[in-house]
Amino acid sequence: MPRLAIAFFCSGFAALLCQIVWQRMLGIFAGSDTISAALVVGAFLAGLGLGSIIGAKLADRLSPFHALLGFALAEAGVAGFALVSKLFLYDVLATDLAGVVDNPAAIFALCFAGLVLPTTLMGASLPLLARAVATSLETVAERIGSLYGLNTLGAGLGALLGGWVLVGNLGFVGALALAAGLDVLAALLALTLLPGLPRTAPPPPARLATAAAEPFGSLRLWCLLVFLSGYIIVAMEIVWVRLMGQVGQYHAYLFPTVLGIFLLADGAGIAVASRLVRRLRDPRPAFFLTQAGGFALGAALILLLVWALPHWPINQFVSADMHRLRDGGLVTTVLLTLAVVGPPSFLIGMTFPFVQRAVQQDLASVGARVGWVQLANILGNAAGSILTGLVTFHLIGTAGTLRLLAALSLLLMLGWLWRAGRRRRPELALAAACALALVALPGNAALWSRLHAEQPGQTVSWSEDRSGIAFFRDDNRPGAGPHGPFFIQGFSQGRIPFLPIHQFLGAVGPLLHPDPKAVLCIGIGSGGTPWAAGVAAGTQSVRAIELVGPVLTAHAAIAARYPASPIAEMVSNPRWALEYGDGRRALARGDQLYDVIQADAILPEGSHSGLLYSAEFLRQVRSRLAPGGLYVQWGPSRRVVATFAAVFPHTLLLMPGSVLIGSDSPIPYDPARLARRFAQPEVTAHLGRGNREFRDYDGMFAQPALAWAPGDPRPPVLLTDVFPRDEFYLNNGVRYTDTLRRPEDLADEE
Repeated sequence: MPRLAIAFFCSGFAALLCQIVWQRMLGIFAGSDTISAALVVGAFLAGLGLGSIIGAKLADRLSPFHALLGFALAEAGVAGFALVSKLFLYDVLATDLAGVVDNPAAIFALCFAGLVLPTTLMGASLPLLARAVATSLETVAERIGSLYGLNTLGAGLGALLGGWVLVGNLGFVGALALAAGLDVLAALLALTLLPGLPRTAPPPPARLATAAAEPFGSLRLWCLLVFLSGYIIVAMEIVWVRLMGQVGQYHAYLFPTVLGIFLLADGAGIAVASRLVRRLRDPRPAFFLTQAGGFALGAALILLLVWALPHWPINQFVSADMHRLRDGGLVTTVLLTLAVVGPPSFLIGMTFPFVQRAVQQDLASVGARVGWVQLANILGNAAGSILTGLVTFHLIGTAGTLRLLAALSLLLMLGWLWRAGRRRRPELALAAACALALVALPGNAALWSRLHAEQPGQTVSWSEDRSGIAFFRDDNRPGAGPHGPFFIQGFSQGRIPFLPIHQFLGAVGPLLHPDPKAVLCIGIGSGGTPWAAGVAAGTQSVRAIELVGPVLTAHAAIAARYPASPIAEMVSNPRWALEYGDGRRALARGDQLYDVIQADAILPEGSHSGLLYSAEFLRQVRSRLAPGGLYVQWGPSRRVVATFAAVFPHTLLLMPGSVLIGSDSPIPYDPARLARRFAQPEVTAHLGRGNREFRDYDGMFAQPALAWAPGDPRPPVLLTDVFPRDEFYLNNGVRYTDTLRRPEDLADEE
């Protein structure tokens, strides 16, 4: 058992490390929107489910020797795939087929094809291991629970260390190599135990009558209960990610933190319950108490979090108007995540050994019962992930999703009370707690208003769907039009009136280009960049693509309230086309060329920002520029500037605004002429509608520009799809461009 415990711990660690990297690689192929993300998750879980079925069918036909040998071979197979997975998942799917395949069924099929081998092997490992350790009915539930608990603890540590340390320091390929090494170690540890195991399967014991063989309910009933339990806990996990993303802002470390804490607490609950399970005469009350208790505690902690956020001392570190990516904001977010996610995950994790105690009544079918229960759990996880992410968030929002989970938890308790009797006080109390959650949890409007620090007298325009949350907090200044911060996924980078840097990013490309007829904006944000992109009278179309759909809904609400505003004109004027979608996939599709392409400013530390700063993305942009076309992008960090200059033959960095301009052709940059263009009455009038109080756009390029031309020494490529260093900013300190003075200063950046 000690060696198997280490082996299964390493297996769990490696599995989560692989999952983090594989999902990121497939996200480039499938797209960064939630529908595509759900397809990737579905493909991953489908493979695990297939492995569970194979394990359930195969395990009990094997001797302990051959079952453990099968486990070792499965781990070796996962290791081998981890080493070569980049060749198919990234080099073929993400590089060659991204944007080529659009049909959701085809995307799912290709993702499944890419993951089916390793995930099937992962899914089969627990039934095989269960067959190998099953020697006594008295100990089988405890052994399986202990091993699975350590596997889950390993997975949690893999999520935390993988997200916080390994991926940021090793890159995606290096992290996969480490995962492969851990899988090989797991296989070798298992192989060392083979000499002591029998090579023949023990004869099955005489089977009892059905009622006596399943005293705590049928396997089918427990599979249904496990399905519902798996649905609730994964739906809760997705709710936690969305809530904590608003509390602490979405960054590369957020999801590994929520997932890691969830898995570590879940594994700890499994480990503790495995020690208790032998003492239980009837595991059913323990299952229902921990299941409902976990949800009730989770709902109570969310209520406490929502109440406490505006108050001291929490509001000193995680106020909606602060950046919370470092120092006190980051530490406070992690501590709040630990407090909100850990306790309910621990309680619900305890259900696994109780289920094994209920279903393991026959040594002849240990592997099959483990496999079918695991399959039910995986199906519940898949349903919780896909239905929550695609359906309930979209139709009833986060608050409605929590109420749905409260209703499901209440139904589980009522079903148990109907079967066991109504006088069970602990169960009645938890049923009442679930019922109370149905009425006590705030609605969506109240929830998001509180998380975005709405004050009396302010008006809000907000929207939520499966792709995220957008929230505009209007100060209601008399005669001023819309005025206040615009939040997207917890970030308040944008404002209305538009920030000067956003308008400069939008205007500088069309003002430099001699004839900018077609402009593409990657990202809409608060609207400043696409609005300013229409500054040139000759521009016929400004196409703007936004990844977070509620941004468009919030803009429509602002336009309805302020019909004379720039936002209202963008919404109603056919010259602007505002659409929801993945800008990177849009570049990969079709063959339209643009005179100017722009990217809305995004912090390099933001989640998935690496996909818009990588060399691969910049090469995509180059391929969609018309002859003489310009690409404009914020250059916040030295790595961004270096990568940009390494890709575009002609590169300018306008200072002190840190705005990059790239092209395949010489860039017609004359500072004096550009200043005169910004001073033209029609230009000042257009930009003045976006922000009446700012006119000093000349100051954004007052310093000498840094320039690279063909033949000049090039800095190294520092940001790639498979190693987005700036996004993992705690591992790779971000050096901003405000002190950059010479092109050669980038030569030794890394």
